[in-house]
Amino acid sequence: MDRFFSKLDLRDIKINPDASFPPDEEAYDPGEAPLATYTNGDSTETLTQERRSEVLKVSARSRPSAVAGAIAGVVRESGRAEVQAIGAGATNQAVKAVAIARDYLLETGIEAVCLPAFIDVQIDEENRTAIRLIVEPR
Repeated sequence: MDRFFSKLDLRDIKINPDASFPPDEEAYDPGEAPLATYTNGDSTETLTQERRSEVLKVSARSRPSAVAGAIAGVVRESGRAEVQAIGAGATNQAVKAVAIARDYLLETGIEAVCLPAFIDVQIDEENRTAIRLIVEPR
């Protein structure tokens, strides 16, 4: 398979320019992920690294290959990507995009994993449940 996207076409993908890092502090607080814990006698020290990601919002009309290229590009640049989808059609496109993105990333030696979760988002002052897919290297 020869599918390597060096230049991404983001016209079909909605990226929220107002996204904060972490994306939604109330629903998702990664804080600092522990890299290692060291114990020396009575004291314990934890080595941490802050985790950041880009948020890609997928609709039912998004092209999975375009979203996959964006996911692969974000993972290569930032180390991880967050994909959000609301509804069955959008979730279907997002899952297909993650599967395709894994192939794109494997071609460059990156084995990616997907961590799914439910999140609550507010759209037009109405609470909705969305699917969050975190894509990051294994």
